[in-house]
Amino acid sequence: MVKLTPDLLGAVTKPARYTGSEWNVSKKDWGKVSCTVALSMPDVYEVGMSNLGLKILYEVLNRREDTAAERVYAPWVDMEAAMRERHLPLFSLETFTEISRFDFLGFSLQYEMVYTNVLNMLSLADIPLRAAVRGEDVPFVIGGGPCVYNVEPVADFFDLFLIGEAEEALPELVAAFIAWKGEGRPGGRKGFLRRAAALDGFYVPSFYAPRYGADGGYEGLTVLEPAARPVVYKRVVQDFDAVEAMEKPVVPYIDIVHNRVMLELFRGCTRGCRFCQAGIAYRPVRERSPKRLRDLARKLVDATGYDEMSLTSLSSADYFCLGGFVDDLMTDFAGEKVSFSLPSLRIDSFSIELAHKMQTVRKSGLTFAPEAGTQRLRDVINKGVTEENLLEAVGAAYRQGWKQVKLYFMMGLPTETDEDIIGIADLAKKVVDLYTAIKGRRGVKVTVSVSCFVPKAFTPFQWFGQRSLAEFERKQRLLKDHIRDRAIHYTYHDARVSLLEGVLARGDRRLSAVIEEAWRRGAKFDGWSDQFRGEAWQEAFAACGVDPAFYNERTRDFTEALPWEHTSPGVSRAFLLGEWKKAMAAALTPDCRRGDCTGCGICPRLGVHIVDGGRQDG
Repeated sequence: MVKLTPDLLGAVTKPARYTGSEWNVSKKDWGKVSCTVALSMPDVYEVGMSNLGLKILYEVLNRREDTAAERVYAPWVDMEAAMRERHLPLFSLETFTEISRFDFLGFSLQYEMVYTNVLNMLSLADIPLRAAVRGEDVPFVIGGGPCVYNVEPVADFFDLFLIGEAEEALPELVAAFIAWKGEGRPGGRKGFLRRAAALDGFYVPSFYAPRYGADGGYEGLTVLEPAARPVVYKRVVQDFDAVEAMEKPVVPYIDIVHNRVMLELFRGCTRGCRFCQAGIAYRPVRERSPKRLRDLARKLVDATGYDEMSLTSLSSADYFCLGGFVDDLMTDFAGEKVSFSLPSLRIDSFSIELAHKMQTVRKSGLTFAPEAGTQRLRDVINKGVTEENLLEAVGAAYRQGWKQVKLYFMMGLPTETDEDIIGIADLAKKVVDLYTAIKGRRGVKVTVSVSCFVPKAFTPFQWFGQRSLAEFERKQRLLKDHIRDRAIHYTYHDARVSLLEGVLARGDRRLSAVIEEAWRRGAKFDGWSDQFRGEAWQEAFAACGVDPAFYNERTRDFTEALPWEHTSPGVSRAFLLGEWKKAMAAALTPDCRRGDCTGCGICPRLGVHIVDGGRQDG
């Protein structure tokens, strides 16, 4: 067990990141369990503690009498320096046990920019970076989360991956491990991995070998083990009402990114935005019933004492009876000063009356995501909303007293022109002028936040060549030159980070050497602007003889093999190609949630179906 001394904690910022003992933690006697799991999001405590998926798995696993799940996050740079100086290994927050003693170390890979943190944490835990050289007494390193739909760039660092939703799948893996352990660990480490590969949704990278052509192009995978499947399809929780849910989340002693109760209304989104990987990865839509949600809401507030609840989903306003459900929640918590919020709102489904009602306890700004500055480009990405939708919603908000609006956009989308970029400035100016027209005075604050588009696997834009650094920076300057109203505050992302994300998002196993080299040159916390070391990555690409533009700036041929197609959310290539063609024609695809099937292939291939209270067919 690691001992944290007062001098160590006094030397770092926010020592509560490392002391544990928060409200609702689970501490188990290791002598009474058969499996131990360290759950991690490879980022700082405040970010990791805000991750809903890990909170759910922490409770699901700890409800098992035979399993102990504990937490570990990435030490901030000051704590890492102190730990290395004192030769302290990475430890869990519940029992301060060395991570190297656990049976599993599970990483939630929420975005590609945490990959170097994974290596840093393995190093701090004294776990070999490469799965191929790990001994029998080393934890199995498992990955999950959104990045599993292309894990090839980090495949060499992981023993296995869970593709899809984990509430039902991870307990199956634990049960298989306990059985293997009880039988005397037959076949050693590889013997267990064979059992894991036989379970639905688990991918063991060492059971596959990539093939490359003479021109450097990826040509496919060779399956090396009989237990390995040519394609590993995602796991899907069909009955979202019945599956185990979070009821007693750990309450931190310090402020975190999302320091509130999160109530998941439903999972999945079929709106069909063509840039959105999550819209494919989490299909189909599966709603919870209002009765189940009200019961969970009561348990969550009682167990935590939080006075703010976020009604989360990819498109929360699409919940089939949201207005009546919110009325019921407000009745349930009348007099308790609990506020409610909808973090993800679409312009066309937005109800100002609902937002006004929900923010009677505390009022914040409103956020909308038009994504593009012109209607033509919004049609290309299948956003399905209009400028009129936005101005109508914003105008209603102004009349209800709001005077802060945030607008999210992307630049670098397929078919984008300078006119589309200038359209962002024009639309923001219309939002400002509308306030003056309604109120007869100025006083509004409009924030325009613009990210650089990153093409992702299993989206219709997966073949698209990402814009270059020079082109992104030119577009950023162009937009800045056209924003002239002082009421508009313009923020934008570091294009260097977005380009690196683009490389990692669509790369293959040859990038493992680059990632390791970048880490050895000091790269970590790459998603933090003050920590990003672009030069370390440039040097790593050069040292490994890898051209990053081959992965992110090259437009792919529609017939070429793609490195990510063996870990699949179930969507058909034909559907994605059809959506690409419709994008080029600026043609819309309707939402299948309460309409006709659009043919993505996920439901029939995985044996699942939409669960939505608003569907006429049930």
